[in-house]
Amino acid sequence: MTSTAPGPTRPGSTPPGTAGTQAGGTRADGTGAGGTRADGTRPAGYGLVRPGSGRLSLLVHRRALLTAVALGLVLAMTSLAYLCVGESFVSPVEALKVVLGQPSPDELVVGTLREPRLVVGLLVGAAFGVAGGLIQTVSRNPLASPDVIGISQGAGALTVGAMTFGVTSYAVLPYLSVAGGVLAALLVYVFAWRGGLHASRFVLIGIGIAIALRSVTSLLMTKGDYLVAQQAQIWMTGSLNGRGWAEAAPLGWSLLVLAPAVAWAMHAQRMAGLDDDTAVALGVRLGRVRLGLTLLGVVLASVATGAAGPVDFVALLAPQIARRLTRTAQIPLVSSALLGAVIVVLADLLARRLFSPTEVPVGVLTAAVGAPYLIWLIVRSRKVR
Repeated sequence: MTSTAPGPTRPGSTPPGTAGTQAGGTRADGTGAGGTRADGTRPAGYGLVRPGSGRLSLLVHRRALLTAVALGLVLAMTSLAYLCVGESFVSPVEALKVVLGQPSPDELVVGTLREPRLVVGLLVGAAFGVAGGLIQTVSRNPLASPDVIGISQGAGALTVGAMTFGVTSYAVLPYLSVAGGVLAALLVYVFAWRGGLHASRFVLIGIGIAIALRSVTSLLMTKGDYLVAQQAQIWMTGSLNGRGWAEAAPLGWSLLVLAPAVAWAMHAQRMAGLDDDTAVALGVRLGRVRLGLTLLGVVLASVATGAAGPVDFVALLAPQIARRLTRTAQIPLVSSALLGAVIVVLADLLARRLFSPTEVPVGVLTAAVGAPYLIWLIVRSRKVR
């Protein structure tokens, strides 16, 4: 489920569970097809799982698996609280009846008003969590988040530009967000490339692009109709206000289509974490792998931005907290997705209730938590140097 392995290693050494398989079904680290080394032992912290009665066996990190299960339970409880708490309180029993499709007097409150908004929050948080994990893995920098290096700002700029010129359909805006995010990522890549992609230069160029794109977005909002500009301003903050099945459906289908790519990324990110010499020695086409992971992360972040706006710092917080909880060498994508969903749902629940009856955009609360964390990361990185 969440098999991870150590990151960069010295040339000639291979981290457990990441190397290619040699002749006879044994990996370069001596680990056999069943996940054991030649001496019959398994890597520390890993366990062997055999789903069903077949011969298939999976090597999983025990702590990462337990963390994912715990986060799943936390997410379930948070989601139930989200459906119950509001202007009118709904009992957990009645909320579960609505979710399960059973008759309930609270169908309007739970099924029509709260449930679709919850689904959007879950999908947006999961998408941002995975996107942040992929981009941070490729760049090897905890600061490289879609909302820090300009990807979310690119998606936002093109979307706000379309809204300014009268395009307000949520059937169209998500596609424009993806296009804007990809263009912004390409711009960062072109300016940051100097015979290679250095992590620090990548982040600094991305921050500069993000600031420039925010300025473009502000300019576009001054050129449009007042009501459209106000709508765009709320969207740019990152908000789930008014979100329903019309936004949840295209987002859900998009993530479903991208699910096989995410499954590939869970395996490929182990190779992307290797240093260049080790990857070449193992026959890995590192450039293609990193490009694929980056493109997938950009698309996920852009799709989520199109649905709820640039909800800041979720993609920054979720992967790093997940990594610290699991204590793995690489970012666990499953835990990162679950944690991203928890952050968005919990933040939106607090945003609805802290200043009731006024509903604060969810991006305000995530920024209030994420900004100090970003400052701490920058100060910590300077101390390490």
